[in-house]
Amino acid sequence: MFAAQRVVRMGHRLDALPGGFELALRHRQPLVSSPMAVTLTEAEVRLLQQRATQVAENSYSPYSRFRVGAAILLENGEIVTGTNVENASYRLTTCAEQAAITAAVAQFGPGIRIRAVAVANLNGATCIPCGACRQTMLEFADDSVPVFYPAATGEVVATTVGELLPAGFRLNTSAEDR
Repeated sequence: MFAAQRVVRMGHRLDALPGGFELALRHRQPLVSSPMAVTLTEAEVRLLQQRATQVAENSYSPYSRFRVGAAILLENGEIVTGTNVENASYRLTTCAEQAAITAAVAQFGPGIRIRAVAVANLNGATCIPCGACRQTMLEFADDSVPVFYPAATGEVVATTVGELLPAGFRLNTSAEDR
């Protein structure tokens, strides 16, 4: 069973469904129903995708040649980017999404909250966040936060953090603990 994936149709009205996106279901049945409560403009989505694509140019990926970039929109309005950095010991590779989140924490502190995430690659392939990146996003985002990534067709697919990780691990911590 697949999580619901939504294809963002750029150029259409963005207020057609709750969450501000005109969406089309891509797979059969969702594992969870977590509507996108975050409203983004078409321009914000395009800017996030553009910034993710730009930062992918800086990827250090001499082994896989899979160049990935991520852009995260924070609740304070700032966009922070990151790219993948490979290592000869493959396990030590850093994903673009985690690099962007780490940069955001370094720049703005541990209380950051993510409003949206965009992932891009320069290889023309599907590029959905891995499990570790999903769990890291969940640490700083609500289930309803939208995540945009490229499909193999080049279309931008929209989903949510909750759809990507329906049984994510959370500890009960207060904002002051962060």
